[in-house]
Amino acid sequence: MRADLPSVTVVGLGAMGSALAAVLLERGHETTVWNRSADKAGPLVDRGARLAATPEEAIAASSVVIACVLDHEALHAVLDPVAGSLAGKVLVNLTTGSPEQAGEAAAWARSHAADYLDGAIMTTPPGVGSAEMMFLYSGSRAAFEAHRPTLASLGDPLFMGTEPGLASLYDAALLGLMWSTLTGWLHGTALVGAEKTPATAFTPVAIRWLTAVAGFMTTYAPQVDAGRYPGDDATVDVQISAVDHLIHAASARGIDNALPELLKSAMERARAAGHGSDSYASVIEVLKNPGNDK
Repeated sequence: MRADLPSVTVVGLGAMGSALAAVLLERGHETTVWNRSADKAGPLVDRGARLAATPEEAIAASSVVIACVLDHEALHAVLDPVAGSLAGKVLVNLTTGSPEQAGEAAAWARSHAADYLDGAIMTTPPGVGSAEMMFLYSGSRAAFEAHRPTLASLGDPLFMGTEPGLASLYDAALLGLMWSTLTGWLHGTALVGAEKTPATAFTPVAIRWLTAVAGFMTTYAPQVDAGRYPGDDATVDVQISAVDHLIHAASARGIDNALPELLKSAMERARAAGHGSDSYASVIEVLKNPGNDK
């Protein structure tokens, strides 16, 4: 253990919590762990972690307490009875929850004289410890800056703002992007697969295309912020024509068309709202105001 590094407690030793604790140990932090089922701590204890017998003992052991449990109900079940022990500590809550739950947890932590950071882990357990993986934080800027090196041992720490719910909000938005992208890739893979093209052949072309798509996002972001959508690349009308070709090709090959039909519906709503000659970015107007485009 390195004396120059702060001690850290990890509460919750599921797959993610165990990964967090393992990386902290690897980086030289004196690491205390607690879990409702103590047997899960065995491999970490073998590597040098200290097993606390109670949540109160776990909190007392460290200046930084990282919580990574099933949900906010479980978080409060563990911490409410020992909330007084959090005074003067930094609570880093990496438990998945809603922005509203993050705000409530921040207020709860402040009421017990603890600094609070809400976090979102943008990787699976094997990615913990990689500088390529993002960890999003919001809440106490002072706590974030004071413990940035410790947080950086887990992954690239990004501070989203002082509003406690921002990390959770980004998490939800980015997961939506991931699911939409992966489902689009799977739909495309099924489409070309109908002509005996393997996924391993399609995917390198798809990844190269995603580089271009990232460029579209960069172009459209200022349009979204300005609320002006010049249709000087490809208009919504053009996109509707193109998506019809996708729907036809998929239908002819027996591929489920729920996703492209949904996309077409959003485009048609944008056109009906007067955005037919605008860029695809204008679709955001009907996404932001679903009741105002009838």
